[in-house]
Amino acid sequence: MNRFEGGGHREAKIEYLDGDMRIVQTGAYVVCAMTGVQIPVDELRYWSVARQEPYADAAASMEAEKRAGALPNQKRSS
Repeated sequence: MNRFEGGGHREAKIEYLDGDMRIVQTGAYVVCAMTGVQIPVDELRYWSVARQEPYADAAASMEAEKRAGALPNQKRSS
């Protein structure tokens, strides 16, 4: 899907899958779960399947993994 396929200027609703995504409701962007930045749907490259969250870039994705305690050799906080 690209930004010209409808959805105007509203937020998209997306189901994040392993290596893919499913558009539940068309929209122009999603909001990064870590930074709050709007990410155009056609530029979305990073997300968490487990948490169903989009991320603006690799750094935001890594920070989310750290916070979730999901990195190898990382103890989860209670």
